[in-house]
Amino acid sequence: MVTLNGPEEVKAAQGRDLGASDWYEVTQEAIDTFADITGDHQFIHVDVEKAKQTPFGGTIAHGFFTLSLMPMFNYSLLAVEGFAFAVNYGLNRVRFPAPMMVGKRVRMSIKLVKVEEVEGGLQLTTENTFECEGSEKPVCVAEQISRVYVGA
Repeated sequence: MVTLNGPEEVKAAQGRDLGASDWYEVTQEAIDTFADITGDHQFIHVDVEKAKQTPFGGTIAHGFFTLSLMPMFNYSLLAVEGFAFAVNYGLNRVRFPAPMMVGKRVRMSIKLVKVEEVEGGLQLTTENTFECEGSEKPVCVAEQISRVYVGA
């Protein structure tokens, strides 16, 4: 866990790799729950037997499931202190270069790409790369924008 305390430490960390999270196992139960919540029951995610007949050889996680792990991984990797609050401002680019196989483990690494001043605080752009155990390509690469504010 990297802790950045206040605007000056955040600015000084620009361009820095902040590390990788612990591994998280993607289970069929989690995928089924995500499918129920989102209404996305495409067979490749939830029908184990039918998915075996695809080139993947089994079920794969929804791309948005993988992306939804970002907050959990962010909280385990980076603490930004000395600010009143932070908000998720959005995403610039998200790609899913490889499938996230159910039953495998995934982790995320984060790089603080850019820090910009905005009214009342800072805007942080991070590159978040999700790797699946045993996969040569990342399963997700997402550029996230967050804002941290010094006052309420």
